[in-house]
Amino acid sequence: MTRPADHTPADAAVYKTLLESTKAIPWQIDWKTLTFTYIGPQIEQLLGWSPSSWVTVQDWAERMHPEDRETVVNFCVAQSQAGTDHEADYRALTKDGEHVWIRDVVHVMRNEAGEVESLVGFMFDISERKKTEQQLLDLQKELESLSFKDGLTGVSNRRMFDAILEAEWVAARRTGQPLSLILIDIDYFKQYNDSYGHIQGDACLKQVARALAGAATRARDAFARFGGEEFVLILPATDEAAASKIAERCRRLIFKEQIPHDSSPVGQLLTISLGVGTIVPTHQETAIDFVEAVDRRLYQAKQRGRNCIVSAL
Repeated sequence: MTRPADHTPADAAVYKTLLESTKAIPWQIDWKTLTFTYIGPQIEQLLGWSPSSWVTVQDWAERMHPEDRETVVNFCVAQSQAGTDHEADYRALTKDGEHVWIRDVVHVMRNEAGEVESLVGFMFDISERKKTEQQLLDLQKELESLSFKDGLTGVSNRRMFDAILEAEWVAARRTGQPLSLILIDIDYFKQYNDSYGHIQGDACLKQVARALAGAATRARDAFARFGGEEFVLILPATDEAAASKIAERCRRLIFKEQIPHDSSPVGQLLTISLGVGTIVPTHQETAIDFVEAVDRRLYQAKQRGRNCIVSAL
């Protein structure tokens, strides 16, 4: 490998011109003194700090975002001491207090004895890349959120219900607390759609979902669309008496909406039927069996003429 000292002054001038014409910012640090022996003039355009103000590695560290500083400095020092080439991403502070995402690519230079002599590297502005990465992460989170949300009503969907029920089932089995479930079905919804049309039917589902979502207000209470015109409430640490009261609250909330349903045999307003169940899970029972038991109570409510609640009480 040809050493820099073998080059003529003319060669050095050419290299310097090439380095200073790139967007990447070249720099060099003397390892013994930990001082900058060179930093490209592009640094001032990017961060606002003049090249002459980059004196020691302390200047580099202090011009780094506080949240990144300790991790990045410790990593770079450790890698340099080990004589290992490395790179690091961090937010560099600008002179006016903003920050720019930097990727620092570092090469360790050794002398003939194999000792670390200097560090040379390039700083790259990766702000646009980081912005794109963040947008992709935000989009991913949004898509993940949408995958657990019912597209029509905006409440949790069946997938989210299954995940929450499984978690609450395990928690209730561990703590010995009762877990309650309320299954809700809109009475004669097919007739509603036939009478008012599917567009109005969708509007009706949204209105019902909004009303029922306010029935239970504790942080861990969960409300979801179970499928079609059915909804469900998961009520952790709730006994059957309390669950039955919440079921009655659901029925009153729908009545307050005063949604016309002229095709309903129950009356002129939209009504709901509800099945309520409570369990303290053991290892002998399953969440699926529990849901099916509550569903049978919902079926009984329909058999009894609808617009009613069936529980064990």
